[in-house]
This record gives sequence, structure tokens and C-alpha cells, in this order.
Amino acid sequence: MVVRSVVQGWGAYLPEKILTNDDLSKIVDTTDAWITERTGIRQRHVAAEGEMTSDLATHAARRALERAGIRGDEIDIIVLGTATPDETFPATATRVQERIGADRAWAFDVQAACSGFIYALSVADNFLRLGQGKTALVLGAETFSRILDWTDRATCVLFGDGAGGVVLRAEEGMGTSADRGLLSTHLHSDGRQHDLLYADGGPSLNQVAGVVRMQGREVYRHAVSKLSAVIDEAMVGNNFTVEDVDWLVPHQANKRILDSTRKKLGIPPEKMVVTVDRHANTSAASIPLALSEAASDCRIKRGDLVLMEAMGAGFTWASAALRW
Repeated sequence: MVVRSVVQGWGAYLPEKILTNDDLSKIVDTTDAWITERTGIRQRHVAAEGEMTSDLATHAARRALERAGIRGDEIDIIVLGTATPDETFPATATRVQERIGADRAWAFDVQAACSGFIYALSVADNFLRLGQGKTALVLGAETFSRILDWTDRATCVLFGDGAGGVVLRAEEGMGTSADRGLLSTHLHSDGRQHDLLYADGGPSLNQVAGVVRMQGREVYRHAVSKLSAVIDEAMVGNNFTVEDVDWLVPHQANKRILDSTRKKLGIPPEKMVVTVDRHANTSAASIPLALSEAASDCRIKRGDLVLMEAMGAGFTWASAALRW
């Protein structure tokens, strides 16, 4: 028998404050039409003053636990993907651990920028497969509004805040692609591309968080090729074809990247979950936010084959194949 990490519950949280494109046009040289045409984004959620990444993650965690029907003290492992932790240390995941009463769990953060949730999934999945735990809470949470230059219309219009996550439970199966659970993850990075997307700060550099800097055209060019390739890798690795895919849940970077990747793969638009118009790019939170929405409204059903992909600063990029 083969151990698989099966989704038992899911949850998401978005801050109450909504910043529309029209709102942005009052603080930076842009328009709703300009943003919508280039990105597909119409609004984004922004954390309130004093609302931290751990707060967003805790809300999402509690909802995932409720959906799974378990208590915090039943969690063995907490892995949080984030590029915007509350503090330099300790890990933001430990703040979530304390608030949900997961006293016997071990908790830590994973930093892979926008790929952080899939990286965190992979890490938790390996723990469960090795028998080092039975139940894991995997989260992606970001407060990117804290690291934006609100005078730079090339970046400040793209990002939003939010959190999402899943509860994974180790279950035995026959080891076929028909089994429920995480079938495979595929992780990559290329540090040579650092200067195309980064935040210009850090404790060992200048002791400030810095702000996002991006060469948008180059990021777009790399994204489409890398994302389509890493989805192909997941399909080939599991002997799937495009026709086998029920849902593509991509990182919600912008609509142009989503559409270009989908077309390159040959996946029809009705099989792609899109939330970027309402959430913007929430970095490591974007996939669990989209996954939670599609599972909650019953688009994603038990037995569906779900493919996830993401690319972020580093560069990092990754995919995951999941039988819901």
C-alpha cells in the first residue's frame, strides 16, 4: 500500500477592505481601463492597519479545520508559505500554531515567493509519506500591500492580500493515479534570474523590508514557458493527457499569463479557475484562495483531477497533481 496526502478540508480569508482600480487611479497615474486591459484585475483586498500575515493565516486555518471536522490539537505539522512574514523571526507559522491550539505540532515557514504554497504542499506531503505525521495544515498567506511602492503603477496595481490553506491527511491507497490525494509535485528554481523580480530589502542588506521591483515583460516571457513546461512535467509524470484534466488552478499572477499558459497547454477556458479579477496577485496565497473558492462552490468535486502551477521570484516555479 502507498501513503497519499488527501485533502480533508480547505479554508480561505480575505481582508475586509477592497481597493478597486478606480480607487488606485486617485493615488497613482493609472485608470481602470489600463489595469483591466493589461492584467484582468478589477480589485484587490488590502489588510487593515495592524492586521498581519499571521492574522490572515489564522482565519484561513480555522476555516480549513472546521471544514475538515478536526481540532487544532490533532494537527502534527504546519507549513506556511509566505514572502511577507510578521517578523524576521520566529516563523509566522508558530503564531498560527499557538492561536489554533496545535500544541503538539511542529510549525515553520517556507519562502518560495509566489510558488510558496506548492513548495509547502510538497514539504508536508513528504513528511506524511514518510510517516512522520498523520495530519498536516498547509497554508499560503501574504500581506503584499506592505511591500509595494504605491507610486509605481507597474507593480502596485498587481498585488493584493489574503490567505488560504488545506488540511492533509495521510491515507493508504493502491498507488495508482485513480487514488485520491497528492499524486506528485515538481519544483524548480533558477537564481540567475534574481534581478527580474525581487524586493529591494532584507535584514542583512539594509534592515528594511524593501519594496517589489519587477521587469514585467521579462517575467511574462519566462512565466509562460516555465509554467506550461512544469504542467507538462506533471502530466507526463502521471501519464495524463489534457483530456484527463478536470481543473487547472494556476497562480493568479495576471490574466494574460493565465490565458497564454492555458492556450499553450490546450486546456479549455472552462476548466481553469480564475480569481485574479477579484483578488489580484496574492503570491503564495493565490492558489489556496482559488482552490478554496472552487471547492466551496462545488466546481471541484471528489475524484476530480486538479493541476496547480505557480512561478515567483527567485525564480521559483512548481506544479502539483492532485486527485480531489
